Amino acid sequence: MNLNEQAIKKLQDGEYQEAIELLNQAIEEKPEDETAYINFGNVLAQMNETEKAERFFQKAIVLNEEAGLAYYSLANLYYNEERFSESARLYEKTLEKGVNDSDVYFMLGMSLKNEEKVKLSLPYLQRAVELSENDAEAHFQYGLALAQLEIADEAIEQLKHAVRLNDQHADALYNLGVAYAGFQEDAMEALSCFEQAIAAQPDHYLALNGREIMRQALESKG
Repeated sequence: MNLNEQAIKKLQDGEYQEAIELLNQAIEEKPEDETAYINFGNVLAQMNETEKAERFFQKAIVLNEEAGLAYYSLANLYYNEERFSESARLYEKTLEKGVNDSDVYFMLGMSLKNEEKVKLSLPYLQRAVELSENDAEAHFQYGLALAQLEIADEAIEQLKHAVRLNDQHADALYNLGVAYAGFQEDAMEALSCFEQAIAAQPDHYLALNGREIMRQALESKG
């Protein structure tokens, strides 16, 4: 393993100081190689040294404007700081530089969604689930965006798919219940979803409230 690979291994093992020492050595040996700067930035980000991490990512971009992973790492930093407009721009840049992973599309979609640009987020979230069919969270967020735009049948299908992938996903179960109640006026299905959400997360306030509402609705019909 080269120094960067050794440093990544140390980082994965939580040995931050050892990772920093290896990356310092890598930068000394190859000061024009952006890889060590990106990795160093990732170590600093995990240590919550945000400003220092930002400088390392920016340095990597100066060294190589085509380094897609530098844009991606900086975008993640901004996303975690809730700087969603900046993170969206950098995720777009990441895609332009050829990093076309499902995570990039997902994070771009989430950045736009957090800016309340739900309609703009939709194609990116859709692409994320196409590239990662077994990602429950991606299906959940895509389903949520569809529901917000009142694209009912597809929203329900995506939320059901999220639950099939992870039957303990309380938020997916809750929102599936909301979709059944709101779009299909199916109190029985909604109640079942709320009960499953509570089984997965007993303190899920919204599901507890939803269960009570559905019980009252069914009693009033009864």
